[in-house]
Amino acid sequence: MIVVPDQVIGADGAISVPYVGRVPVADSTPLQVQETIEQRLAEQIVQPQAIVTVTKSTSDSATFFSDQATGARVPLSAGGKRLLDVIVTAGGSKSTFYDTSVRLSRNGQTSAIPMTALVSDPQENIYVWPGDIIALVQKPDRFSVFGATTNNTEVPSGADRLNLAQAIATAGGLQDQRADPDGVFLFRFEPPSVVNALGVPDLANRSGGSSPVLYRLDLRQVGGYFLAERFAVEDDDLIYVANAPMTDLQKFFTLIGTITGPMISRAVITEGVHH
Repeated sequence: MIVVPDQVIGADGAISVPYVGRVPVADSTPLQVQETIEQRLAEQIVQPQAIVTVTKSTSDSATFFSDQATGARVPLSAGGKRLLDVIVTAGGSKSTFYDTSVRLSRNGQTSAIPMTALVSDPQENIYVWPGDIIALVQKPDRFSVFGATTNNTEVPSGADRLNLAQAIATAGGLQDQRADPDGVFLFRFEPPSVVNALGVPDLANRSGGSSPVLYRLDLRQVGGYFLAERFAVEDDDLIYVANAPMTDLQKFFTLIGTITGPMISRAVITEGVHH
């Protein structure tokens, strides 16, 4: 009895078998491959017998790419593997944890999630399907602050997600002589679920159905400070602090309008704190 070592299917869709040569196996069952080998061996020996088994199927695997441009094919077990299992098996990422996003491509569609969210929420750690493509992408979350603040700049969020109060403080805070405390605005694109919860018309004009939304915060009221501490800043947010009086606010609206067209305006706090 001759035991042939495990064979990897080549680019030509065949494997090498001693005394037989190259045997095509692509799109064939193990029984069909076994019969092909026996037929060829019959020319050399009497009543040959062959047993063919599949030890590892590349069709039951996912493709993994890291931000260091390295790739690997990760086999999936019978019980299935989740996203974090595949990432760990493939060696993980060398980039900063909170600057890394996980991008999953499946059946022609791609979605991404921050690594921090994937680790903190077990429901996001979904099962990987055969043929999935998983990529780790380093993209630091950033937001921009301009207007009547000490510093007008683009700011990295850092390890922890910042709230609106922290974001303003990161930019040096409001300028005492210029800023209008009830003229703090935040602009972002919101998904349909958020737009529906706000009870405003859907002005979806971006891929994915997101709508441009402008939030206003009034820091003249005590409740405004508490709300600012609960309002999380997201990637690509634009924060604008108007001058007092808000003579430059129209300039901001015009700037955003040239980018997005119609816009949803939502007051975070306008009168009182009953919101």
